[in-house]
Amino acid sequence: MESQLAKSTEERTFQYQDSLPSLPVPSLEESLKKYLESVKPFANEEEYKRTEAIVQKFQNGIGEKLQKKLLERAKEKRNWLEEWWLNAAYLDVRMPSQLNVNFAGPAPHVENYWPPKEGTQLERGSICLWHVLNYWQLLRKEKIPVHKVGSTPLDMYQFRMLFATCKVPGLTRDSIMNYFRTESEGHCPSHVTVMCRGRIFVFDVMHEGCLVTPPEILRQLTFIQKKCHSEPDGPGIAVLTSEARTQWAKTREYLISLNPENLTMLEKIQSSLLVFSLEDGSPHVTPEDYSQVTAEVLTGNPTVRWGDKSYNLISFSNGVFGCNCDHAPFDAMVMVNISHYVDQKVLESEGRWKGSEKVREIPLPEELVFTVDKKVLNDINQAKAQYFMQASDLQLLVYAFTSFGKELTKKKQLHPDTFIQLALQLGYYRLHGRPGCCYETAMTRYFYHGRTETMRSCTAEAVSWCQSMQDPSTSLSERQHKMLEAFAKHNKMMKECSAGKGFDRHLLGLSLIAKEEGLPVPELFTDPLFSRSGGGGNFVLSTSLVGYFRIQGVVVPMVYNGYGFFYHIRDDRFIVSCTAWKSCPETDAEKLVQQVFCAFHDMMQLMNTAKL
Repeated sequence: MESQLAKSTEERTFQYQDSLPSLPVPSLEESLKKYLESVKPFANEEEYKRTEAIVQKFQNGIGEKLQKKLLERAKEKRNWLEEWWLNAAYLDVRMPSQLNVNFAGPAPHVENYWPPKEGTQLERGSICLWHVLNYWQLLRKEKIPVHKVGSTPLDMYQFRMLFATCKVPGLTRDSIMNYFRTESEGHCPSHVTVMCRGRIFVFDVMHEGCLVTPPEILRQLTFIQKKCHSEPDGPGIAVLTSEARTQWAKTREYLISLNPENLTMLEKIQSSLLVFSLEDGSPHVTPEDYSQVTAEVLTGNPTVRWGDKSYNLISFSNGVFGCNCDHAPFDAMVMVNISHYVDQKVLESEGRWKGSEKVREIPLPEELVFTVDKKVLNDINQAKAQYFMQASDLQLLVYAFTSFGKELTKKKQLHPDTFIQLALQLGYYRLHGRPGCCYETAMTRYFYHGRTETMRSCTAEAVSWCQSMQDPSTSLSERQHKMLEAFAKHNKMMKECSAGKGFDRHLLGLSLIAKEEGLPVPELFTDPLFSRSGGGGNFVLSTSLVGYFRIQGVVVPMVYNGYGFFYHIRDDRFIVSCTAWKSCPETDAEKLVQQVFCAFHDMMQLMNTAKL
């Protein structure tokens, strides 16, 4: 009886999904007021007055009609934004998604039991993959704890998209195929895809009703690696996923027309739990410098990863790991969660397998050999050339700032996330001599199927503080006062965004309603200040807190003359990853990070020396 009771009171991963509140529609007046505030740092007086008039006209005219339509939509859908966001942000995008949309990150095991060491790839890989598969089983059994803020549950839907999920290219819009099922929902695929030297293999991870062990996985990986190292490389079909979306859709159709078996094999890859990539490279990595390994997981060998797969687990020859994920089905916090889980398991087991060494008679991996012709091989070469050309243009670095971290900022009663965001504002201002419009991810998971909202970190208060830091006539106490004002403003906005009171997604909804109704684009969205302040995805700083674990992530800049800036926060350090395009004469990731690190010191000094 007791054990039954314990079972029934245990929370299940997805149990609160039906009781989560619907995503609210903010008030039009409030959103427009916040929007006007956000454009201020980027306008002179005349420009601001003009925008003010455009906003007023919108509010009293077409905006009111669009808001009504949006409210009607929200009555019918529990999340009025979900489908729109998925399409506008991801599925309608036609540029190659592997480099421009995917996010990636290195695994932190190098800091404990798995420092780089040649000859450990397969043994570590089998243990790492086994932990990942255990997480999949916990998810199937709904035993992954529900994320909460206090006692309030957050939406867990994105976790359904981690395994057995793949984007499929379309001529004008892609689609997402999700094959994952919980145990109570029925059958879920149980095979993984392994890629090595342009060749593709699959094997089942369940045998006689239970999960294969690390020694059994090791046997499968050893078989694949030996085969690939003693025979010619494969054609590298996977490279096609790195091509522009419409081009990949056409090649995929052509591939299927060559032989219906090709479709069967594509579906095997799509439905597999994940892709395990066997890389030949040995990227350099230390706890203070993750630059090279991060560059490899984001822009490395495209013949051994499937760019459309929600999860590519990448292993290098020196026993270092990372991942590369399609961004469409989920946000980085899902990956952070599983990466942290695996890291904890590696720590607990001291990086070793302590169970039985027995290997059962399990079927050997099956190789997927596609029917290709000259045209397909030509498309592969073209895709490869395009990919490497763009990859070689990316400047990427990941450095640790080790003077202090969360502990000290908390001691000074400064929110560590806001601390980094304001340091970035100051760093950008000093480097470029102007404010930088900035996108910071705010999560909206309090709501049904909630994902993210834009939090615009470049506030008038932040700019006023940056200016005071550059003005020698400003006293320390005034600088500190302005900094604390900027902190308060940032914290207030972050709370509002998470509570569904941001304005960027609201404005997107209004513009999409106008589009669906066949109306002309409202002037609000064609006003130069709209894009100059970041509207329409034109933020020069694309940023996100990856969390408080040891997990790091990276993305490319949102715009050509911008930066991608991800960071994670630890008790004793901040680790930042920064990207920029080398061919852009305006930007330099190395210089920006140096400026941000200087800003960290200056801000702390300000707290220490100015009288409170």
